[in-house]
Amino acid sequence: MTAYTEKKQVSDPAVVLKQARQHLFSSAMEWEPSEFIRAHAELFDAYFRQCFAASRVGPQLAINRNPYAVIALGGYGRAEQCVFSDVDLLLLFEKSVPEEAEELVREYVYPLWDLGLDVGYAIRSLRECVKMAKEDLEVLTAVLDARFLCGISSVYADLTAQVRDRVLCRAPHKIIRSLVDRNRQRHDHYGDSAFLLEPNLKEGAGGLRDYHTMRWIGRIRFDLKELRDLEYHGAISSAEYENLAGAVEFIWKVRNRLHYFTGRKCDQLYFNYQLRLAEEMGLVEKDGQMPVERLMSELHAKMGYVKKQLLLFLFELGFEKPSRRSFGFRRHPEIPGIEISRGGLDFKSSSRIVKSPELLIQIFEASARLRMPLTREAGRLVREFGYLADDKFRGNPTVRRAFENILLTPAKPVNVLEQMLETGFLVRLIPEFGGIVDRIQFDAYHLYPVDRHSLRTVYFIKSFGDSPPDGVDPLCIRVYNGLKRKQLLLLAALLHDIGKAGAEGKHSITGAQMAKDIVAGMGYGPKEVELICFLIENHLLLVKTASRRDIHDEETAIRTARQIGHVNRLKMLYLLTVADSMATGPKAWNDWTATLVRDFFLKILRILEKGELATTGAVRRVEKKKAYVRQAVDFPDTDVESLLNILSPRYLLYTEARDVVSHLNLYRQLQGNEYVWEITPDETSNTRTVVVCAKDRPGLFSKISGVFTLSGIDVLNAQVFTWKNNVALDIFTVTPPPDEIFEAERWQRAGRDLESALAGRLDLGTALAQKPVREAKQEVSGRPNRVVIDNDSSSFYTIVEVFAYDFPGLLYRITDALTRSGLDIWVAKIATKVDQVVDVFYVRDDQGNKVEDAGQVEDIRRQVLSVLP
Repeated sequence: MTAYTEKKQVSDPAVVLKQARQHLFSSAMEWEPSEFIRAHAELFDAYFRQCFAASRVGPQLAINRNPYAVIALGGYGRAEQCVFSDVDLLLLFEKSVPEEAEELVREYVYPLWDLGLDVGYAIRSLRECVKMAKEDLEVLTAVLDARFLCGISSVYADLTAQVRDRVLCRAPHKIIRSLVDRNRQRHDHYGDSAFLLEPNLKEGAGGLRDYHTMRWIGRIRFDLKELRDLEYHGAISSAEYENLAGAVEFIWKVRNRLHYFTGRKCDQLYFNYQLRLAEEMGLVEKDGQMPVERLMSELHAKMGYVKKQLLLFLFELGFEKPSRRSFGFRRHPEIPGIEISRGGLDFKSSSRIVKSPELLIQIFEASARLRMPLTREAGRLVREFGYLADDKFRGNPTVRRAFENILLTPAKPVNVLEQMLETGFLVRLIPEFGGIVDRIQFDAYHLYPVDRHSLRTVYFIKSFGDSPPDGVDPLCIRVYNGLKRKQLLLLAALLHDIGKAGAEGKHSITGAQMAKDIVAGMGYGPKEVELICFLIENHLLLVKTASRRDIHDEETAIRTARQIGHVNRLKMLYLLTVADSMATGPKAWNDWTATLVRDFFLKILRILEKGELATTGAVRRVEKKKAYVRQAVDFPDTDVESLLNILSPRYLLYTEARDVVSHLNLYRQLQGNEYVWEITPDETSNTRTVVVCAKDRPGLFSKISGVFTLSGIDVLNAQVFTWKNNVALDIFTVTPPPDEIFEAERWQRAGRDLESALAGRLDLGTALAQKPVREAKQEVSGRPNRVVIDNDSSSFYTIVEVFAYDFPGLLYRITDALTRSGLDIWVAKIATKVDQVVDVFYVRDDQGNKVEDAGQVEDIRRQVLSVLP
């Protein structure tokens, strides 16, 4: 490993360093990560020592009268030099800093800058350095990692001694508290990299900085120099040290590869790097997981372990205990065999666990009730004796009651399910859960591994009754508080994605089949088992139907109501839908989706409560709307009755009476214009409703959607109505233009483009082809484009579903292809499925009929697929 440092010296140390680094990098894949970073640091050590020995400035500094030392700091000080890590250097003088010191920096540092290396340096006197270490935490942590390179070693020794005596020993608790607070702020800023799918390998929770923090605290509290000293000191067990060292080693491996192929210091593992990284690490598909999913699964497991060890370390030192006010009034476990020790819950002895295995879950029940975590030793015992959780244990009524209490207890400030997962006990209790632990879905949609997503789903449901997140619809709170048997919903939430454990087919169906055996084995009765399995199998029903089907159509609501069957089921399914979507991420749950699902839920609820006969009053509702319009419309020169006669029955049935009046006013403005439109903002969901009134013609919908795309406006939903006088009224729900400050100007430009397109002066196909294309997302998961044609879900329309990857002009291309196939578009819905979009269209042929001929159906499918890249 030191062969590179023993090469014969030549006149230019920088040339030697450059050649040695190239040679080291060429064989980097053969090295263990810890050996590589140490060898890389040694190359810089040799460089600085050669510079010191050959310096022209050094002899002028009178080192005998004012001794100085060259010291490595930070990661370089720890000899953890990744491929493009910073090189931090300190020139430390025993007395004052001489003027010639800057010349010394030019000799040492400038050649490295010329090589493109990121080198930071500081020139300080011993007194200044100690003073700054006392006042600045960044300086202190850098000094804690300091390593002597060359010069007078006693200056370095004086620095470490004075920092210990004058800084660390005087206020160790205060310094550690500052480190803990900074750590928490860093986690808040960079996110929990142990879960996020684009983790920060250094700064995020579970990243290398957490490992550094353990080292720093060990140095401050116990004067420990190396990570292994924590084991010798008794702060962690031998197995925990081995696992922690292995986790850090893996993170180094990923970080080095990332630096190497990006050609720069890069610690954020973005999606577009992950595929290549998995390929270069030689991973192959296994157990239904793509290579990139295997890479990210292992990385999340390793980073999760680093995070957990830091939190346990801080807890045992007294820096991560919940505040006393967070504890319940009754501070005693009141369970024989369990006690409070060092601010946490512990077993009185391991022999009691063998005699009463129920203690393994009762300690978690006490943790939830007392809002107090387990001690590190208790966690070790849970892992060691977890084998006692066998089939007999799972079927024990005491175990089931304890687990239900855990599910029902608020998750703050201690999330007991997370403790059960991290100690491995949750997998012991539900072995099938092991198939989704650290399992990654490689897409831009799910922000968390499947196991963490499932726990977050439970957390959000519980929060509806305890401390709902900002922006949660009060309806969720009312529905949750009115539920009976909440534990059945929470158990379904925990298991709702259990079917993703590598099985083929739809995970919801597979999961329901797996859950049947799991829940029955816990002792639940047939009706309870059936309800839980129903919720799991249908947990996507509401959001899929609301986002992909016409919820204004009574038939859609009736079909869904029949499938659900009971009000209690519907309420549970609604809460599971909301929590599942919130736990997935912002691309799955936003104001628009929340409004869609809420409205659909209320529509189904009315049907289940009042019966399907409630929908038979359609004629009465239409007549009531007509009466309102007659009273509200004031057109002196127009017969209102003749206007009502041109409106289609479908339009009158699904349009609010006030909107009918507004639309008739808009129609009056049409006259000889190509079109007229009205744009109304919806502040609650930050969307815009655009009502376009125009003479109907082939391709009208396609041209409107193309103009929206040209203006950077995304279509979320559309309703198309054609009146009896051949006037089209198209109602779009869209996102606002990209620059909302100049929104009025954007709409004016879009209006001019639409007029040109309808008049034939603007070729939208050409204009969209020239629009800059966003980076394609297909590489993320590689799912193929699909066209699904459904003639069963609607009695009057053929439904065309297009699964594709988004790009500017997608909606225009699809609708243009449908128009060229001789189809009229009546409803359009734009949804999101993972990193694909799903465009859904209700269509009829030019005779007003469904398309049911098999040959024509296949022609439509081919026509649409032909316009997708």
